Order: sequence, then structure tokens, then C-alpha cells
Amino acid sequence: MSGTGTVVAVSSSGEHSFSKPNRESVTLLAGLGVEGDAHAGQTVKHRSRVAKDPTQPNLRQVHLIHEELFAEVGEAGFTVGPGELGENITTCGLDLLGLPTGTLLRIGAEAVVEVTGLRNPCFQIDGFRRGLLKRVVGRDEDGSVVRRAGIMGVVRTGGVVRPGDTIGVELPAEPHLPLEMV
Repeated sequence: MSGTGTVVAVSSSGEHSFSKPNRESVTLLAGLGVEGDAHAGQTVKHRSRVAKDPTQPNLRQVHLIHEELFAEVGEAGFTVGPGELGENITTCGLDLLGLPTGTLLRIGAEAVVEVTGLRNPCFQIDGFRRGLLKRVVGRDEDGSVVRRAGIMGVVRTGGVVRPGDTIGVELPAEPHLPLEMV
């Protein structure tokens, strides 16, 4: 194990809406995602990806965002709370963006999510808060695109997840592969 964090909030929506309401708990289903969420399933559910190829495996079953991002964008005048950027699990105390591909997140008593990659934030973020997209997507000193709107994963072991649950981090065998957009 390497590091621990905490679940701040859990969110889900059965509709393809941008923001997701907070819940008392969510149930993660192995191989599918968040029970009752519009993005749950073995194959892609994101509308743009379905339009390209509906048979693609769903590497975006669970969306996690670090609560620390809300404080960062708050300093620039943007008010954002858990679930408002469409995430299923809001975390605290973990460097989600620094995790390698294949990291296992052991959440609560049973659930295990395997990290598959970075969320690719889209223009809908500016529909939620004009100018926010530039705060969650930028460029580093080398000119490479930096995505900061959370990570995606697939459910390896199901279970109930609640605010306050501990998140344990199990890194994959080396060499570690950096997260890429999924």
C-alpha cells in the first residue's frame, strides 16, 4: 500500500446530466460502475464515445475528483462543490492525478476501483461555469496539455461507498505508466 485518502462525497445520476446529486451512499458493481448511474456498463456510455464506437470497453465507469481542486479553482473565483463536475466520488488527501495507470483504490470495506486514466474535460464545463475549463485544462512549461479534472476507473470489486470511507492506494508493479486521457 502507498498512501491513504478519504471519501468526501458520493454522487450519481441516472440521466446524462453534467452535475450529479450527492447521495448517502453509492453501490459499485464489478465490471459495470455505479449502480443506477447513466455511465454504468461494460461498454462506453459517454454520448460522444457511443457515437464513435458503441462497442468500446467502458474505461470510464467511475469518475473521481480530488476536493483540493475545488479550493484551487475557488481561489480564482469559481465556486464548485462535490458532484457538480459530474464525478461519482470526491476524494481528499490523495494525489489522484499523480497515480499511475493500473493503481488499485480500495474504497471502504469492499470496493476496489482500478485507475484507467485521466478525465478529458470538455466544453460543458464552461456551460457550468464560464471560464472554468481553462482552470482544469492547461499547458505545462513544455507546452504539453495538463488535464486536472479528475481520473477515471473501472470497478474490479463491488461494494457500498459512503462519505468518510477510507481510500487505500495499491500501486501496480513497476515500471509505472503515467495516466493518459481515456
